[in-house]
Amino acid sequence: MTSHFSNRRAVAAAVRSAQEFLEPPPDLRPSDWAQRNVVIPIGNAVPGPIRFENAPYQREPLDMTADPDCYRVSLMWGAQVGKTLLALCAQGYRIEQNPTSQIMMQPSQGDLTTWLETKFNPLVDANPRLKALIAKPRGRDGVNNQRMKSYPGGFMMFSWAGSPKTMRGRSAPFIVCDETDGYDRADEGDPVELLAQRSATFGDQRLLLDISTPTFKGASRIEAAFLAGDQRRFHVACPYCGHHQTLRWERVRWDKADDGTDLPETARYHCDNHDPETGEVFCHARWTDGERVSAIRQAEALGAGWKAAKPFRGHASYHLNELYSCFRKLREIVQSFLDKRAANDLQSFINISLAETWEEQGEQVEAEGLAARAEVFAAPVPAGAVVLTAGIDMQMDRLELEVVGWGPGEESWSVDYRVLWGDPLQGDVWDDLDAVLSETWLHESGAQMAISAACLDTGGTAGMTQAAYEYARGKTGRRLFAIKGVPGWGRPIVSSPSRKASGKRARKVDLFGVGVDEAKVVVTRRLGIQQPGPGYCHFPNDRDAEYFAQITAEKLVTRSVRGFGIREWHKTRERNEAFDCRVYATAALKLLNPNIGRLAKKFGVPPVDGSRQDVTETLTAALPEIAPEETHAPPMQASSRPAKGSRMRRGGWMNGW
Repeated sequence: MTSHFSNRRAVAAAVRSAQEFLEPPPDLRPSDWAQRNVVIPIGNAVPGPIRFENAPYQREPLDMTADPDCYRVSLMWGAQVGKTLLALCAQGYRIEQNPTSQIMMQPSQGDLTTWLETKFNPLVDANPRLKALIAKPRGRDGVNNQRMKSYPGGFMMFSWAGSPKTMRGRSAPFIVCDETDGYDRADEGDPVELLAQRSATFGDQRLLLDISTPTFKGASRIEAAFLAGDQRRFHVACPYCGHHQTLRWERVRWDKADDGTDLPETARYHCDNHDPETGEVFCHARWTDGERVSAIRQAEALGAGWKAAKPFRGHASYHLNELYSCFRKLREIVQSFLDKRAANDLQSFINISLAETWEEQGEQVEAEGLAARAEVFAAPVPAGAVVLTAGIDMQMDRLELEVVGWGPGEESWSVDYRVLWGDPLQGDVWDDLDAVLSETWLHESGAQMAISAACLDTGGTAGMTQAAYEYARGKTGRRLFAIKGVPGWGRPIVSSPSRKASGKRARKVDLFGVGVDEAKVVVTRRLGIQQPGPGYCHFPNDRDAEYFAQITAEKLVTRSVRGFGIREWHKTRERNEAFDCRVYATAALKLLNPNIGRLAKKFGVPPVDGSRQDVTETLTAALPEIAPEETHAPPMQASSRPAKGSRMRRGGWMNGW
């Protein structure tokens, strides 16, 4: 008896599908595969099919991730140049085109979750071929959760640097380490090197792709990786003279108005064609945004593009800054610089926009220098201060606190400093603290000002910590915040509170974390500012030498641990209470988060003018002189005192809430 299929079309389709599955995929480079298959999700700058014409510098490093002679690709890249998209393309290539097991590591679990929800999952959802290959959540054909995603021929495992458990026992030939400068060092060693060692057994199939914006000189993982590689930089050709050059921030110039106001809309890029020995300028061209973008897009066709400073020995390393972004205008980058300068935050501009490491200019401030610039205040609270905060440090036999006034740009004035003698395990010293926190200080305008927020350090022995909890419990609504210092780089100055037990009945107290390492950097950097303005610290001339010695008692140093730079705060003397108090007063300001601009307007204080500050020396290296504007040729083609033990008075901020 002969059987007949009733649906010949379905059978034919099944045969064709089987043949397609059995046929090997075409031999494509990652960049070719990406241009054929990758669709950038809606919500990005340019959604739709990926086009490397918009970012030609992405093509070579992406292809190097599949070069059998290359075992590591390091990207020290800035913002807005597509480093995340490049990594996603390399990962997608190993899901569909060349199925390979892989590991993705982020600095923290939160970073990993954010990456999955905002980067990886949207890209997969926008690309049907990838979506069809990755196992369905809660499906039977594989795994798809927050720890792993499987697909035919491999799997993608997730880990984060803060959890050695997520790295232990895992290996894969392809590893992506994202934002490596944000990794905490594990007890077992450097997280990047630990994963790299686990991929070594895969021979020429292994590839480590490490990506990050840099942070501090001498402690930056990505800078160390870049220097260990062949150090490639992207060159472009001048549209006027054809000179090959890299795009550098020092070549961006803009005009100023007659009153000194910066005019970012006038920004142009100045050709770097000059004699480095004599300084003679050979080309005076000033490129528009259109010419800059055209130079980037045509770079490789004109023989420019990526050029290495060292021979290639298996490690390709790339540096790229935001000036190469075809989606950012020069005026926007200049405005970002001006905003960061006004906020005394040039480090973020140098790290994120320029992709350069920040070298500390004032790792330790000299006490004598601060004391020499002490001044006579016209009133206990000078005119520029519009809000008061306090930082309170707890010692075995006393409490110390500083009252700090803040103005626009977080310019600060040391309004008062007290030492309250007494055992924190007894009640009297806490009564003294109540009295101080209830006081008011005379503002230069004639107004009486109270403390708006205070931070109380709860560190110490168990008994002292419990006493601090008891004092702070229930006072959060009155702007007294119990805090605990949290070490580690990359942490916010203040973080959300946890609930800690207090007292025999285990009543709860809100305990706020303070990222002390980062906060100390902010305070130290501000102490080093020499001219009044944003971030500058004013001191009255009645502060004694001990105060200035204490507030400068810590130094930021970089030491080598197993060949890797570790940044640490070291005491240069035993007593540092004034420094801690200033850190806590700064944290109180961050927790309070006042509208300083509105308060300044109320007090008649002028707003911050970003143009008042000079450009930091790190951004103004000596440059060849640029001649005045001229007609171009056509572009080429193609005080310490004990407080009285008075009881709390009515009318102060502590009982006014």
